[in-house]
This record gives sequence, C-alpha cells and structure tokens, in this order.
Amino acid sequence: MSVPLGHRSEVDAGSSYRSEPHPSLLVRLRLPFLALLVLLGGCDGADPALPMEEELITSLSVSVDPSGRAPLTAEALLSTSRPVSVEVTVEGKGGAGTEIRHRFGAVERGHILPILGLYPGEATAVTLELFSADGASLGTRDLSVVAPALPADFPQVTIDVAPSGTLQPGLTLVSYFGHAGSATPQRAFAFDVTGAIRWALDFSGDATLGGLFFDNGIERLANGNLYFGDGNTDRIYEVDMAGRVLRSWGMPGFTFHHNVLELPSGDFLVTVNRQGTATVEDHVIQIDRASGAVETVWDLRQSLDPTRRAWPTDLADLDVDWFHGNALAYDPTDDTILVSGRTQGLVKLTRANEVVWILAPHRAWRSDLAAKLLQPLDAAGVPITDAAVLDGAVPHPEFEWSWYQHAPAILADGSVALFDNGDNRGYQFPGTYSRAVVYRIDAKARTIQQVWEYGRERGAETFSRIVSDVDEHPEAGTILFAPGAVASPGGPVGRIVEVDRATRAVRFEATVRAPQVPFGITFHRVERLPLYPDL
Repeated sequence: MSVPLGHRSEVDAGSSYRSEPHPSLLVRLRLPFLALLVLLGGCDGADPALPMEEELITSLSVSVDPSGRAPLTAEALLSTSRPVSVEVTVEGKGGAGTEIRHRFGAVERGHILPILGLYPGEATAVTLELFSADGASLGTRDLSVVAPALPADFPQVTIDVAPSGTLQPGLTLVSYFGHAGSATPQRAFAFDVTGAIRWALDFSGDATLGGLFFDNGIERLANGNLYFGDGNTDRIYEVDMAGRVLRSWGMPGFTFHHNVLELPSGDFLVTVNRQGTATVEDHVIQIDRASGAVETVWDLRQSLDPTRRAWPTDLADLDVDWFHGNALAYDPTDDTILVSGRTQGLVKLTRANEVVWILAPHRAWRSDLAAKLLQPLDAAGVPITDAAVLDGAVPHPEFEWSWYQHAPAILADGSVALFDNGDNRGYQFPGTYSRAVVYRIDAKARTIQQVWEYGRERGAETFSRIVSDVDEHPEAGTILFAPGAVASPGGPVGRIVEVDRATRAVRFEATVRAPQVPFGITFHRVERLPLYPDL
C-alpha cells in the first residue's frame, strides 16, 4: 500500500510562496538546500526496489502538492553519490498519448524534480531513470505516488471524437469558470486525450489569490512558467507548474480585465480600465517587465468613436462599456497591436494610438474612421461592392464579417484568425452559429479576404454568444475551435474541437460539462501544451 507523507506550506513576507517538507520527509537528506516540497510512495512505507547500484542514490523523498495549490503535482528531492541526469516518466493509464515523459538535462548530484501529470485520487506509477554524464543509463527507480481527489465541482470531460491523425502534442489546458458556490477563485485544469484530468491549479483559501478572477485565463510564458491577470487584486502573476507564485506586477492607476499578453520583449500588454473615468474596458497598457512601470497607454476613446452604437447588446451599458475590449494580439512585423472590442470590431493600432485598419461591418462609422475600414474581396480577389454585404445585413457566399469576436491571433502565414461568436449576426439577435474564421488582410490596400472557416455547419451545437477561443497548430496542420458557453439540454457546456485545416475533418473533440456554471460560461480560453515546457 502506498503511504503518502504530508507537507506544510507557508506564505513569506513577499508576493511569492514557500513550501516546506514535513519533518517526516527529511530522513537522511544530505543536500545543502531544503526549499523543497514532495511525497513518497512505497510499499508499506518501505523504499521501492532499486535496479541499480545501491549506493548511487544516497537520499530520495517525494512530496505531493508541494505548494498546496496544484494537487496533481509532486516533487522528488534526489541526492546521488555522483553527478547524474534524470528522466521522469509518469504513467499513462489510457494507452498511447497519455504517458508523460521529460528528460532533465542538468548533470548534478542534487536534483529537485517536478512530477507532473498524476491521476487524482489514486496511485500513479512514476519512474526515475538516471544517466551518467556521457548519457549511459545507470538504471531506474520506481515510485508509486498518490495524489488527492479533486473537488466535486471539477468538470466531467467527455471525448466525443477520439484522436485521429496528427494532433498538437500535449494536454488541453482549460481556463475553467465552473465552480460550486462562489464564482471565485477561478481555476485551471489540463486533461489528456482520454478526458482524464492530469493537472489542476486551485487557489481556494489562499490569502492573496482566494478571489482569483483571471477572466480570459492562463497561458505559458516564454520561460516555461504560467501567467495570468487577476481582476480581484489588479495584478499580473507568474507561477510555476506547482502553483508557486514567483513574481507579480501591479498596474497603478488601472484595473485589470480580460487579457494579458507577453510581448517578444518580455513586457506585458494588458487590457485595463482607467481609474477615475466614466467608461470601462477601453484602455490598453504596456508594463515594463523589469521595472513594473507602465510604459505606453492606448486610450481607445481617442482613437475610436465612443458614440457608435451599431452593435447593441444586452450584456453591457453601452454608455459605460461602449467598446468592451476582450482580447489582444501583437504584430511584430510593424510593432502594432490588435484590439478586439466585442461591441465595435477588431482594430489595428500603432504605438501612437493611430488606427491602421478596422475589421467590422461598415455601418455607422464616423467619416475619418470609415476611411480605415477593410474592403472585402471574394475568393478571386475581386472587391465585393454589394452595399448590404458591406453593411453586414447579409453575407456574401465567399465572405462574412465576424460578429462580437474574441481571441484574435496572427497566424504563421500572417493571416488573422479569430473566434466569430456570431451574436447578433446580420443584426438579428442572438444568432445561430459561431465560427473559427481566418482572414487574409492587406494593411496597405486595406483589403480583407476570407480564406478559411469552420463552425457554420455545426449550428447551435457550437454556438457561443460570449467568450471562446481559436488557436492555430501549424505543425499538426490543425485549428483548435473552442466555444466556451454553449447552450445544451443539460445546461451550458464548453466544446473543444481540433479541426484539420486542409479538409475540415474533426481530428479530436471533447465536451466539458461543469456541475455549476457561473455566468453560463464553462471556460474562456483553452491551450494545447505539454505539462513540461519544451524550452
């Protein structure tokens, strides 16, 4: 029987966290560092068999959920008699594609090894394989690690279409809204291709992030850690995969909503409210990562028209929330930003807050802004001149505007993808379908051509008026289409559909159903990524 050992955690005086092993874990530790966390599994408390020279491992302990915030993680504290590198293998109980393996390149005598991808509420087999400096295998050590069960308000994940063809590797990370009782803290989890949840982040009861509202959700930094904004504390946080907060940044004079984006420079682009103004969700700022200073401010009241009311909505007071900025993208080719305004359109802005182009139906734009509207082209590249199509009242057979869009992204070929929610499509409330859509935009000529779409054929089963995500997986040749607030007979669900870009065939599909769904939202964003970052 595997006997999990406990741990204790405490918060230090700063904004980061420290966890310490329970004294029962610190048997014969010979390393000069104890800033560790971990849980050991063995048979009746005994050490597992060691099919290698016995004196090679001088001490080994393992602690589950070292931070108290990531229950399906553990850390192994390993000391050896000579320098080694280590590969960690976490078993997969669902066949091909569910095993998690990571080789740590450092050749040292002391290792702190994250163990990621445990199964909730049961034992998971973990193997440590040790290698000499020249890469020769020195043998393996087998562990049995028991992680706690997840709270009952984590969702059920149903695999509707089993994986076929090439998929983007990794687990599906879901920025989850479902929660029993209070809508916060928001939590994230990741599931494998069988629907098994293998990672979770839960700040319930945390003194700082117990009210976490990350809105769009969590994404990965270039350094492999995770990051998110919090609308409760109005800060940006960097955390590791074990849930430890490593650093945070404030935004004096502003409050957070929706989206934070890491720029190639490492700085952050953030959608914010400006304190002391009568309107909300109509500013963007850039925060210097090193100093924390606000470097650049985009005031959309100055670049756009706060009086335009072509897209009415029942979700906002348009005199206050006239733009409703919900997402950002950055174009490194010309140092511009894309800002998605749910009730206005998608806008490209220079660093000086000048409008480059506007992707939206042409109805009711002020004359100076109307000159920035994109001209649609048909599949042959011929301008579409039908006034009703330009206005948005009717679609063209080869082109349709996006409506109340989310999640813009600049793809590998320079085209722009987004989640076209379709709310009020053609000025008919509420709409009947959502799409993942890809447009080719010529900024100089201000033309737009629709080159790909998926979702129209699915109708109501993937229609999400709000939230939702689209991601490109160029190496796999797929697009991830993820409506996060879909009405269904059993209550709202989120769907995750990976589609072959060439054939539009579904290669993988899952439904996420939460026991409770605050705001009618199951999730906002999803990402496909390996638990161990590939740096």
